[in-house]
Amino acid sequence: MANEEHYVRHTAENRLKLIEESLKSIYSQEDASRAYEKILALIFKYKQRVKSVPYYLTQKDIILITYGDQVFHHGETALATLRRFLNEYVQDAINTVHILPFYPYSSDDGFSIANYKGVCPLKGSWKDIGEIRKNYRIMFDCVVNHISQLNRWFTNYLADIPEFENFFIDVDPSTDLSKVVRPRTSPLLTEFIDDEGKIRNIWTTFSNDQVDLNYANYKVLLKILDVLLFYIEKGASLIRLDAIAFIWKEFGTPCVHLLKTHELIQLMREVMHAVAPEVVIITETNVPHGENVSYFGRGDDEAQMVYNFALPPLLAFSILKSDTTKLTQWAQKLTLPGSGVCFFNFTASHDGVGVRAVNEILSEDEMDFLVQSTIEHGGLVSYRAIGDEEVSPYELNCSYLDLLTNPKEDDNTRVKRMILSQAVVLAMPGVPGIYFHSLVGSRNYHEAVRKTRVKRSINRDKLNYDNLKELLEEEGSLQKILFKRYKQLLSIRIHEEAFHPLNKFEILDLGSKVFTIKRYAKDEVEFVFALFNFDGKCVEVTLPFEDSEPLIDILTHTKIHSKSLILDPYQIVWLKKHKENFS
Repeated sequence: MANEEHYVRHTAENRLKLIEESLKSIYSQEDASRAYEKILALIFKYKQRVKSVPYYLTQKDIILITYGDQVFHHGETALATLRRFLNEYVQDAINTVHILPFYPYSSDDGFSIANYKGVCPLKGSWKDIGEIRKNYRIMFDCVVNHISQLNRWFTNYLADIPEFENFFIDVDPSTDLSKVVRPRTSPLLTEFIDDEGKIRNIWTTFSNDQVDLNYANYKVLLKILDVLLFYIEKGASLIRLDAIAFIWKEFGTPCVHLLKTHELIQLMREVMHAVAPEVVIITETNVPHGENVSYFGRGDDEAQMVYNFALPPLLAFSILKSDTTKLTQWAQKLTLPGSGVCFFNFTASHDGVGVRAVNEILSEDEMDFLVQSTIEHGGLVSYRAIGDEEVSPYELNCSYLDLLTNPKEDDNTRVKRMILSQAVVLAMPGVPGIYFHSLVGSRNYHEAVRKTRVKRSINRDKLNYDNLKELLEEEGSLQKILFKRYKQLLSIRIHEEAFHPLNKFEILDLGSKVFTIKRYAKDEVEFVFALFNFDGKCVEVTLPFEDSEPLIDILTHTKIHSKSLILDPYQIVWLKKHKENFS
């Protein structure tokens, strides 16, 4: 759990009352009563199996985002190879691993789950997950919106087995669904033929192999709650609720961010915390920024962490334009509804760079600039449907390293821009997330796109462990230079209390070429003043401090006495109030 207050505020009795109230607001009185009794039984069962240990976020919490089979080596399971990489290269700097869905699946690199409680045999076993957990906290994915068409729940539904009746949403094709918000250009409904030969037009938000669950049936909720608690039993310290914004459907509405969606999240949180109050819940909602932050709820009842989806495209735009105006204006408006919640900051992920979050921040011309830059840099663009004919950019499919630099530019510039972007993420208030390919300097992988015909494959390459090791240890290679500088930043960040994810922060405006963050230690006296030059030229800045106040750049151990500072191209400076001030 993110803050100590939670343990005091939510007693066991209060939790049960909140669960009961949530159920009554979602379902009929009869169904709510039935669901409540079943949930009590689930909580009792898993409390006997789970040893709850209090945990509080600190500046040491850094999350590596990776596939279970991200690296492979002959003679061992992929998860065992991943553990070997973690122990050999990052154990001293990264304490948490987000292993993307490692369950049996049929498509979308794991996000079409065929069995929630299994481990894909090609990746390893639950024993492998347990071995990783010995040294790292683990974030599990719970893909709550949909399942694979091969999942037993769906095949039983098509076989008309009573237990699975109404588990999915069968829609008359003549129904007006024009108001439904679409994250894809694929059809919303997919035809399936049941065991009696009848055509079922099933709701499929993301693809024809990702069949949406029907939460209007309380039995679906019970199944998913059982999965969530099973993941906690298996060692999940954080649980990511994938595509959570779309889980509740009502005809005649956009079917996103509905009130019952938020009610379901609150209920899921209370059920999980009834078993293990230290578990952190993080929502994944690639939507406009104002809608995204609504998943914090009141600050103590929904997600403890929310993906900061606006940050990746804004950082890329600002670096490519050498102008931090939009980034600074946006960051200055960042607010949180409570002291125990924070952003999950990142630049890249398995899904590319989503741009919906900046629809209301960047103009149409600015968005077009970002799209065209992506294409010029060898990347691709995915779109979503708006109505029957219109489409809009949804995400940029490109290695973040390549997104920031034109192929004609040199590797020195490429590394400087990449490290600049990652340093901003490490300094932002919240918890940093690092995508595996960003850490090791991967480039656009076009061969995978040609094979899969899926644009997202461009940034999902699976790496031979021996080849990766050679690149990371080859003197002068882009990968070694980038990895070494990244590790330096990580090793400094985790020892600075001012970077605690929940501590006070300020975003200052020192001109259009520089992005500036002031992070405070808990006592709000000691601080780190982080400056980032987004220009390829030297920039002079005037520090908002007195000349007599000594500061030290903790990246170079250089003392700063002057208010005037010259920043080199793409330079990062983390100024700390010198300890002499506290003597």
